[in-house]
Amino acid sequence: MDPFERLTIETPEQIALELPLAGVGSRFLAIAVDTLLQIAVFAAAVLVLAIFGFFTGGAWLTACLAPVVFVFLTFCLYWGYFAYFETIWKGQTPGKRVAHIRVIKESGRPINAFEAIARNLVRAVDFLPALYGVGIVCMLLNKRNRRLGDFVAGTVVVHESPTEEVMPYVDDASPGATSVTTDVAQLAREDLLLIETYLQRRNDLPPYVQESMARKIAAKIREKAGIADDRRQSPDQFLEAVARRIRENARF
Repeated sequence: MDPFERLTIETPEQIALELPLAGVGSRFLAIAVDTLLQIAVFAAAVLVLAIFGFFTGGAWLTACLAPVVFVFLTFCLYWGYFAYFETIWKGQTPGKRVAHIRVIKESGRPINAFEAIARNLVRAVDFLPALYGVGIVCMLLNKRNRRLGDFVAGTVVVHESPTEEVMPYVDDASPGATSVTTDVAQLAREDLLLIETYLQRRNDLPPYVQESMARKIAAKIREKAGIADDRRQSPDQFLEAVARRIRENARF
């Protein structure tokens, strides 16, 4: 039995993707790792300030600037840390990488800076009254395990399965190029449109969504065209080869 509840996303290519939702346990593992890193960074910042004499620069300086510095550091580490990493790592922080989970939009696409900032500004409310009490209750009361920040930003947190290594695409003219020698007459214009639409937008998808979509589209094309599965080809290579063969035949 699958231990994870799943989020089903219907893509524009009419391919249903199922992503396992992250629960309280995996998200707490991620926040524990992130919290330890935040504490380490905060301690290092205080140590650097002490080394450069911030706390020995006079009673007036310390009394006036210390609260400002501590508030600034706390803000940057508590809110900025999550928003920064989730923006540059497409929905992941160091803790989320350890837990193999990722924040994505409800549509399955990567989050942007706006969603990362929005969901993390609400983190202070989710934390109340302590240890994310409000966030946990909210997660337990909805099927997608979303905290308040996820509702505000329109996001969900999913488990990220390790992706298989995809070999780079090689043109037919190069040694070792991949090709499809089977007749593709069974394929229609809609199949070519499906393949080329995926190939055009695949780089905008998270790696695990891209892999899952490629496998499902490739399986559909293989079944319809009667093409045997070739383990030497990645799904992306197969779809590229099919699209190229159809175009070479000038069928559409």
